Amino acid sequence: MITRPRWTKNTLIFGGTAIWGLILIGCVSVNRTMLAPPKVAGAEFIGTKECVQCHEDQTAHFESASHARLALADPKVGDTGCEACHGPGSIHAAAGGSKGTIVNPRKSPETCFQCHLDKRAQFSLPNSHQVMNGKMGCSDCHEVHKGNAIAGTGADLEGMNATCTKCHTQQKGPFVYEHGAMREGCVACHNPHGTINAKMLVARDANLCLRCHLEAGDPGSSGQINANAIRHTSENHNSRLMQGTCWSAGCHEQPHGSNASFHFRN
Repeated sequence: MITRPRWTKNTLIFGGTAIWGLILIGCVSVNRTMLAPPKVAGAEFIGTKECVQCHEDQTAHFESASHARLALADPKVGDTGCEACHGPGSIHAAAGGSKGTIVNPRKSPETCFQCHLDKRAQFSLPNSHQVMNGKMGCSDCHEVHKGNAIAGTGADLEGMNATCTKCHTQQKGPFVYEHGAMREGCVACHNPHGTINAKMLVARDANLCLRCHLEAGDPGSSGQINANAIRHTSENHNSRLMQGTCWSAGCHEQPHGSNASFHFRN
C-alpha cells in the first residue's frame, strides 16, 4: 500500500512562506555583476579603497546607491565597485587624478549602455534627450552615487516629476487647474529616453489623450468622443480632432495645467 503525504493548510502556508523568504534573501544578497567594464589602455584595477582617498564626496553614501550592487568579484583586487563604471584606475591614481585617465560616463554614455541596452535603443529614436551628442548625460537625471538612481521612488520625499521640472520649469506649476496626469507623473505621457513621437510622447497625437479620455457614446448617438471634463458639450470631437491633436486644435493648448481654464486653455 502506497501512502501519499497529506498537505495540510498549515503545511502549505509554512512551506510557501519559507520558499518566498529564501527567494527574497537571494534577491537582496546577490550582487549584480557587470561582465564587461570599460577599458582604459594600460590600466589595472586597484579597488574602491583607492578611489575613496580622493573622491569622498562620491563614495561617502555610495552604499545606499542603486549602483552599489555593481561589483567585479576579483579576490586579487577586492571590491571594485567604482571601476565597474569608470574602468581600471591605476593610471588615474598615479597621475594624481588628471582628466582623460579614467572613463567619465557623463561624457561616455556607452558606459551606462553596457547594462542598460534598451536605453541605447531609445536614445537612438527620432525624438530623445540629447545624450548621444554629449549635450546631456545620464547623471543629469539619475543620481548614481547615492540613493535611488530613479528620483522619486522608494522613500524619496521629492516626487519623480522634480527631475523633469528642474529643466522644464514652465510645466512645473503650480496651476489653479492641474491636469490629473501630472499626479501620475511626467512618464505617464512622455518617455524621457526617447520615442518615435514628437515631444517624446508615448503615443501619437490624440491617441495619447484617448487612453484616459474615452467614453462610450449613448445608444443611438453619433459615437462622438467626449473628454471627462466636457460632458456638457454636444460638439462632435471626432471632426474636431481631424484638424489636429487635442492640444493643437485650438482647445487644450496647456495640457500640463492652466491658471485660467479648467479646460487647460490659456
